[in-house]
Amino acid sequence: MTRATIVGGVIAAALILLALAFAVRHGAGVENVVAPAATSPTTAPATTTTAGTAVEEAHPGFLYGRLTALGGAVYEGRLRWGGDQEAFWGDYFNGRKARNPWAARVPPEKLPGERRPFSVFGIEIGLRERPAELVRLFMARFGDIARIEAHGKEVRVTLKSGGVFDLDRLEASDFDDDVRVWDGRGGVVDLDSRLIATIELLPAAPSGAAPSRLHGTVRTRQGDFTGFVQWDREKCVGSDDLVGRAASGDQRLRFDTIRSIARRSSDGSLVTLLDGREFAISGTRDAGDGNRGIYVDDLRYGRVLVSWSAFERVDFSPGGDGPAYGDFPPGRPLSGSVTTRDGRRLEGRLVYDLDESETTETLDAPSDGVDYTVPFGLIASVVPAGGEGEDAVRGRVTLHSGEVLKLERKGDLGEGNAGLLVFVEGRPSPEYVPWADVARVALDRPQTFYPPLTGR
Repeated sequence: MTRATIVGGVIAAALILLALAFAVRHGAGVENVVAPAATSPTTAPATTTTAGTAVEEAHPGFLYGRLTALGGAVYEGRLRWGGDQEAFWGDYFNGRKARNPWAARVPPEKLPGERRPFSVFGIEIGLRERPAELVRLFMARFGDIARIEAHGKEVRVTLKSGGVFDLDRLEASDFDDDVRVWDGRGGVVDLDSRLIATIELLPAAPSGAAPSRLHGTVRTRQGDFTGFVQWDREKCVGSDDLVGRAASGDQRLRFDTIRSIARRSSDGSLVTLLDGREFAISGTRDAGDGNRGIYVDDLRYGRVLVSWSAFERVDFSPGGDGPAYGDFPPGRPLSGSVTTRDGRRLEGRLVYDLDESETTETLDAPSDGVDYTVPFGLIASVVPAGGEGEDAVRGRVTLHSGEVLKLERKGDLGEGNAGLLVFVEGRPSPEYVPWADVARVALDRPQTFYPPLTGR
């Protein structure tokens, strides 16, 4: 084969790959993307990394589903997003919504605005009023999702409840993190997300052993949180490694050999193994201030993210495999009442922050280095910040369990909240209540929910 032939072949292959990437990234529909022909997992557009028997690896507590590639190949088995990231039904699928359908229900003159400074030659000369950004991020637990589909430059997510959300694929949707499948026929297969057409999430039948899941108690100055753990937001099974530098050299420590991790400094940790050995490690994102935080699925709150600055220590303990797909009942529309600062009370179906409309969606707000992600199904009432003392800078979120969280005036409790819609029975259009006019939001308790409701 001549050099010219080789070069020509390389150029042709490169042009094909560029055309495919352009088609997906710039909105071509599935019908416009040419995928390699596939009649079985071995000929599909994927890389088989390990031969194995996926059926033995499936387990009800782990993500499981059926993936269909653009070429028609079908894979089914245990799933893990990004190869080594989300793996469980309580983990969140993230993205950014393509549009906000609720904004059309608000009279244009009442839509919230925001004031931004503008400058000339680097000198600030005034403030400019402009409409507030109403397109929101999307978060849903995998256990609440029925189906994920690629539609050109959008990703459509259908929830168990029947709710449908279109996400902007160009805005870092989790769909584009690729997916690893423990397929029963093809072994362990890594699928390029650009060539995935649909993902159907399904319950897994009980089977053989599965990797151990990280569980423990994370201690902070804010208090202790106990539940399933994701270290650095992604490491969540015993076979994952903690990477760091010790006096004896670089270390890779499997999490299932670790008893505890304690923060020693802004850039270092003390790791104690099950056999009693200790390693002072530093110099990596895992062990120092580059750590992006520790997720804890605490049943009291749904999920919290403990920042590295707030983290003090984690003690690992057995926790089982966690909830199965069937433990997540379909979400229900939010309903309850809104009391305004002038004393009016409006009751009916609710849309919070012109965004959240189902019990499975979440209220997100921080407190002293801990970010709370609380499903609305757990919440009995919300009182915005106001008044004197601590109430002036913190809102009060009361859970159905009776516990009260005092959260900072940020996120869903901050000034950027776009207000609420209340669909009052018998009225032709919803009532819009700006956030500044809200004194209290009371939420009806759902009949079924995960985590299981306790208390009142």
